[in-house]
Amino acid sequence: MKYLVTGGSGFIGSHLVEQLLKNGHSVINVDNFDDYYDYQIKIKNTLESLGKNTVFDFKEKEQDISKLAADSASEQYRLYFQDIREVSGLREIFAGHQIDMVIHLAALAGVRPSIDRPLVYEEVNIRGSMNLWELCRDFKVGKFVCASSSSVYGNNEKVPFAETDSVDRPVSPYAATKRCGEIMGHVYHHLYDIDMIQLRFFTVYGPRQRPDLAIHKFSSMISQNAEIPFYGDGSTARDYTYIEDIIDGILKAVQYLEKHDSVYEIINLGENQSVTLDEMLALVEENLGKKAVRKELPLPPGDVRKTHADIRKATNLLGYQPVTAFQNGIKKFMEWFLRK
Repeated sequence: MKYLVTGGSGFIGSHLVEQLLKNGHSVINVDNFDDYYDYQIKIKNTLESLGKNTVFDFKEKEQDISKLAADSASEQYRLYFQDIREVSGLREIFAGHQIDMVIHLAALAGVRPSIDRPLVYEEVNIRGSMNLWELCRDFKVGKFVCASSSSVYGNNEKVPFAETDSVDRPVSPYAATKRCGEIMGHVYHHLYDIDMIQLRFFTVYGPRQRPDLAIHKFSSMISQNAEIPFYGDGSTARDYTYIEDIIDGILKAVQYLEKHDSVYEIINLGENQSVTLDEMLALVEENLGKKAVRKELPLPPGDVRKTHADIRKATNLLGYQPVTAFQNGIKKFMEWFLRK
């Protein structure tokens, strides 16, 4: 099978690409190496996903990415330095390959930054997704897996969060763009028979995690004896999902789409347990052997109080069953963090 993976050099995307290649599939990686964080991180992600242990001599962004794309090109793998907002470049990629399925992970991430830049989030997360669906329509690509987010649930009072719960009251522009993507995805399924699974990810963590996310950010700042921004009273909670469990869920969704037609599903991928901010920080401190210096701050606008995934649909439909307890996942993350 030949898969087009958007965001294939990011945290989740690079792990997915790595597994698809190990499974003998072909991958077209479309990533714009956005300046949301250092592009060098994505280059390292890409090299790791390809099993390359070579030392990369960084010079200048576009030159470096072009070199990476040229050095990694093969019959099984192609990297394109491409923004999903730019239709003409995407069209050339679709025209140049016989794509069996799109796995769309690219997005402008971050709840808090979306409050300051809502229009850019709309451009990337809504218009960018629609560009892909339009090209799937034009090039008869009938299978599509899309990354949504647990943020669509907002401050849902009912826990755990189930796919049948109301998601009409998002509390951030990021969450709203993800919900809009689910709705527009259904339109393309209904009108153009694009089989689709929208996966609501719950707080993914593990090796290669983005440096702006809490576990990685706290680990870095504690290691440097810097104050950590500690929002709220420590009672906010997240359903943390280890990266290997997320990849297993994505692959099971891909397999389900390959075997079934007339599909449109929204499915939670989480661990089915919540961990408070206090509990998470205590585990990070324990594994680092250092105590954090907290800078206590009020809970920011757009943040939700708790997430907790009901994964019964994923289990029943896909056979998804997460296996990594949070304590073990933190240990695995820390082993990676301390040697990187």
